[in-house]
Amino acid sequence: METEGHNGLVEAIEWFLDHLRVERGASEHTVLAYRNDLGKAGAFFQGLGLSDWSQLDAAKIIQFESSLGGNISQATAQRRLSSLRSLLKFLKRNNSGPSADLPSTAGFRKKKALPKALTIDEILAILEAPDLGTIPGLRDRALLELVYGAGLRISEAVDLTRDGLDLGNAAVRVTGKRGKTRWIPLPAETLLWVRKYLEAARPSLAKEASDLVILSNRGLQLRRQTAYKILEDCARKAGIETSVSPHVLRHSYAVHLLKGGADLRAVQELLGHESIATTQVYTQLDVDEVKKRYRKAHPRS
Repeated sequence: METEGHNGLVEAIEWFLDHLRVERGASEHTVLAYRNDLGKAGAFFQGLGLSDWSQLDAAKIIQFESSLGGNISQATAQRRLSSLRSLLKFLKRNNSGPSADLPSTAGFRKKKALPKALTIDEILAILEAPDLGTIPGLRDRALLELVYGAGLRISEAVDLTRDGLDLGNAAVRVTGKRGKTRWIPLPAETLLWVRKYLEAARPSLAKEASDLVILSNRGLQLRRQTAYKILEDCARKAGIETSVSPHVLRHSYAVHLLKGGADLRAVQELLGHESIATTQVYTQLDVDEVKKRYRKAHPRS
């Protein structure tokens, strides 16, 4: 780490990383990203003569913010400042942080780009694109149904196990980010195609015993990259020229639920978001839709 030699800075960072890993359930990828960002911050403040985070004051935080205005991207600058803010917030909660106010990331924040939700007709065209006369085609239809019909992340779909399916109650159980488990109802059409796949295709794909629902052509776990390729091929067959990722299907699922009148907090639970603010970003409705709802709901419209 770049702060090697200044134990006060290093030890606090390691303490925070252990907290992320053990108590927050953060992935090693996330921990590594924080380690890199905080290592750079620690090295910067070490260069200013600091040996402990409690010595940090507003002036030194401003110096650090100013140092981020160089050749790095706006997104990288915001992430590094956000990492520092998270560390200092943790230290303050544990009575080990500076008295200075936490740094703000507002100066580096840019509007989050949202994928464009597909129309219902576009979704249907994608779902109907697989060749249902083949074993892989039935598998692909079931995969697409799970991503759109249940709003699953692609990792959740390919990691889904047989005991996570409750076909009798038309529901699926998945474990998402931070180990959070949730139950999601399956629409009738999604349930239908999952049943067809399990009965008519999966037995032919299963070369050996496996708990996984979605299997590759070789009977192994379907790789995320393969799932992306399947969706890209289906989108191309459906005549959709723009790039379509599994996230676009998940985003469309959320938007279509909200446009259909679903409660925002219910959608939050279905998507597995910890914060409703995240759901609001994912599911922004266009201005015309908002105006239409307003005119319909307001007594003086």
